[in-house]
Amino acid sequence: MADIAAVEIRPGLRRILGTWDLALFNIAAIVALRWLSVAAQIGPSSLVLWLLGLIGFFLPLALAVLELSSRVPGEGGLYLWSKAAFGDLHGFVTGWTYWISNITYLPSMLLFSAGIFLHIGGAHWLSHTDDSHYNLIYAMLVLWSATWLSVLGLERAKWLQNIGGVATWATGALILVAGAVALYRFGPATRITAANVMPDFRQLATFSTFATIALAFQGLELGPVLGGEIRDPDRQIPRATLIACIAIAAIYIAGTASLLIALPASTIDVIGGIPQALSAIADRIGLPIFGPLTAMLVTLGSIGTIGAWLTGMARLPFVVGVDRYLPVVLARLHPRHGTPYMALLIQGVLTSLMLLAALSGSTIHEAYIILIDMTVIMSLLPLTYIFLAFPVLRHRSARRSEGVRLAPLNATGCWIVGLSGFAVTLLAIVTSMIPPAGDPHPGLFLLKVVGGSLLLIGIGLMFYRHRDRRHAAVEST
Repeated sequence: MADIAAVEIRPGLRRILGTWDLALFNIAAIVALRWLSVAAQIGPSSLVLWLLGLIGFFLPLALAVLELSSRVPGEGGLYLWSKAAFGDLHGFVTGWTYWISNITYLPSMLLFSAGIFLHIGGAHWLSHTDDSHYNLIYAMLVLWSATWLSVLGLERAKWLQNIGGVATWATGALILVAGAVALYRFGPATRITAANVMPDFRQLATFSTFATIALAFQGLELGPVLGGEIRDPDRQIPRATLIACIAIAAIYIAGTASLLIALPASTIDVIGGIPQALSAIADRIGLPIFGPLTAMLVTLGSIGTIGAWLTGMARLPFVVGVDRYLPVVLARLHPRHGTPYMALLIQGVLTSLMLLAALSGSTIHEAYIILIDMTVIMSLLPLTYIFLAFPVLRHRSARRSEGVRLAPLNATGCWIVGLSGFAVTLLAIVTSMIPPAGDPHPGLFLLKVVGGSLLLIGIGLMFYRHRDRRHAAVEST
């Protein structure tokens, strides 16, 4: 079992990030404004689902991240936490699944940004929506620009995430203003009453919707992956987490309420995103600039999100490469900038290949869609490790009377918090296995989701076992 003592194992990395850098990083990484229109189309009951997700998932995740980043600091975050709580194998599985699942989802983030950008220019630009050449050029430009900035160092790359975080916050504020103006001029478009605000948990679909909304809060665990590059992390991480939690909860809950007030819930289901929603509101209140302005802010926010995930994700193969579970080339630092440049470049190449698959002919494109389905469970598995590591390490250190700062909870409270987040994540895993309505081959869908995830985990375990055999051979000589 791995020792849970805090060890700085990543020499050469530079401590760049301060409180506001990390807070804006968290906002850029977590807030996806498309969730506002997804939630609003559900109607007023989405507001209660947001609150339940906040209490049952987001706050437990925040407490777990604060405790674990204090107890097991350093570059690698969730990889180190799982390794300390459950051993090397589980640490590897956590880091591998988190990284490989996000490599697959990054192209969808890039294509979303490409689509939002076109809304700045209105109908003429939107004619390029289905142009694969435009989408490829835009996505590659953003991907490799963000990668290049990350190679140059966090002192440069952090500005991409900072701008994205500010743009996301500004978009949320703009939505609130639009909702307030619409309320003042026309009254509430959607009535929010005690009767329609309560979700109907007699319906299985409600549980699936709740899991989806709760997991919109996912991403708070990404910042501590950069633990070796945060100035005074014991002070900065708690401050940044508090600021980010307040901002993120306000954007999601107040933003959804504003959309419901400004537009009838029955019309929001045909709105493809926030720029369209703001354009519809702009038509109602006579301010046409709202649509293009929001599109520009959402574009900046999406680029900041991409930059945050590219920067944070690359630290996982770097750290695992340092531990020699993955090829050691991933552990190389840039001789001038002190960044894990090989991990960043290899990550960029893999993401580019995924992007090409997403935009290719039907056969390869279908393979890409299958790969997306396969990684659903893998994207959730690391969260279960985080929530279980929280009470396990808390209990272990309390039993040993180690001098590590504890969360403001007793042992029972830590188990309740950890199991609450674990239960929500487990619910999401279970509901992800339910085939979409109308799927003609539900058995095949389940095979792709479960069997595919096991296949990709198995590929990672091949790296792990190869390292174990090589290490054993070295020791025997």
